[in-house]
Amino acid sequence: MLESLHISNYALIDEVNIDFHTGLNIITGETGAGKSIMLGALSLILGGRADTRSVRTASRKSVIEAVFAIDDYPALRSYCDANDIEWDDTRCILRREISAATGRSRAFVNDSPVPLSKLRGVAMLLVDIHSQHQNQLLSQPEFQLQVIDSLASNHARLHDHAVRYQAFRDAARKMKMAQAALAKSREDEEYMRYQLEQLTELDLYEGEQEELERQRDVLSNLADIKRHLGDALEALDGDDGGALDGLRTASDAVDSLDSVLDDDDNLPERLDNAIIEIDDIAETLRRANSNLHADPAALDRIEQRLGSIYSLQRKHRVDSVEALMEIQGKLQKKLDALDNSDETLRALSREARRLHALAKESAAEISAARHEAAERFAADLTAAAMPLGMKNLRVDIAVSPTELSSTGSDRVDFLFAFNKNQQPISVASGASGGEISRLMLSIKSIIASKMALPSIIFDEIDTGVSGDVAHRMGDMMRRIAGSLQVIAITHLPAVAAKGAHHYKVYKEDDEMSTHTYIRPLSDDERVAELALMLSGNADDEAARANAISLLKQ
Repeated sequence: MLESLHISNYALIDEVNIDFHTGLNIITGETGAGKSIMLGALSLILGGRADTRSVRTASRKSVIEAVFAIDDYPALRSYCDANDIEWDDTRCILRREISAATGRSRAFVNDSPVPLSKLRGVAMLLVDIHSQHQNQLLSQPEFQLQVIDSLASNHARLHDHAVRYQAFRDAARKMKMAQAALAKSREDEEYMRYQLEQLTELDLYEGEQEELERQRDVLSNLADIKRHLGDALEALDGDDGGALDGLRTASDAVDSLDSVLDDDDNLPERLDNAIIEIDDIAETLRRANSNLHADPAALDRIEQRLGSIYSLQRKHRVDSVEALMEIQGKLQKKLDALDNSDETLRALSREARRLHALAKESAAEISAARHEAAERFAADLTAAAMPLGMKNLRVDIAVSPTELSSTGSDRVDFLFAFNKNQQPISVASGASGGEISRLMLSIKSIIASKMALPSIIFDEIDTGVSGDVAHRMGDMMRRIAGSLQVIAITHLPAVAAKGAHHYKVYKEDDEMSTHTYIRPLSDDERVAELALMLSGNADDEAARANAISLLKQ
């Protein structure tokens, strides 16, 4: 339940701290006293749009903080765990801060900053604010469907169906994409086969381009290469002497110097190793030189091969043999898929039909539960609303088939007749504001036991009624408060008298500005407040007597 509310620097409020209780909490106050300001502050906790113009003093932040008692609330615990929100076993603190200086707002859950979407997600599991404009929900098919699903306990069924329906949608989309790809491939089949044939005939292998380019460079520069090889061989082992002759002479000379050379230097062995290494290098150069010979035909073959490769690279806009081979593989894969496309499409179609059947099956289960709940709800709503001054009320909850969707395959329509000999029609077509208010309160009273929410706030849901109907609406709110906390903002003394706790919103002026406050009323103050609501005079004896009578009732 909503345990306490703190509002500071918001609109006409400097600072307000108020504690709420279980049961029915009543808030009253004169028109313009600031009840809507209180509700506006609460809507920010529910993730409503922040307006920096509501910040009373621009140099300070506006802060709205609500503390909820949450003993044994697994649904909220599950949401917080799934969204990495800090958890407290007994309290949930929601806070919104608005800065006029920066034009931004910040949201917190249990003193940890969170995105506004997560604040809204937590708040929706804690409190429902029903304001006057929400009476319009009664005419909306989505709201009507939610009511029936709540009464039918369809939450788990809807979750399972949504999973099945999404699987069907994915399969159907996959099949359509395959059909579109197949149609496109059919158009391009002849050209793809031509491209694949060109690549296949070329019979490429990895590294071929680099090897051919190296061979071409060698053959194209053969004279220079052989000249350089000859120079290297002459320097190492030429007819007029070279490095090898010099090393052999040095080796012979060193052999005669045993008496003056340190044995650790091992010069004879080192010179022998150098002679062996240089001789091996010279032999390698001789082989390379002997293998090189002018072959114009070979160069021509290489140039033609490279020309074919370069031509296909330009055509496919790539710059390597490996990229061409990758294109060849993709073309082969596409054409293989094209050859097997009929069987592939048949398999995708079978899977889509199977998943569609499963989705229809779960939708049928939901629909059966809705029909049963709709019949019960029509009777319960008639019984609940008739005592509220609608003695001729007839309710028809129509559940009709519609296209399969993530919510099933039904459309729900709430139809009402308020007068004798009148055919039931949609509420938007023939209900007054007072009738809609009474119907909404009756609906809330029926689904209260199904709601996991700890708290519900009614903002003048009793607008447009009076007299005995007002008493009955107050009794209905008190019954709802038996299963969850109810906070009701009202102008009706008959409703206000039903509350277990009563708060007054009021304004006071000082020399500089107007301020809004809220405070709990004592028993004597409740009498005065009800008398004021009854007659406009808190001291009127008849009104006070009437107020006392209302409180006793």
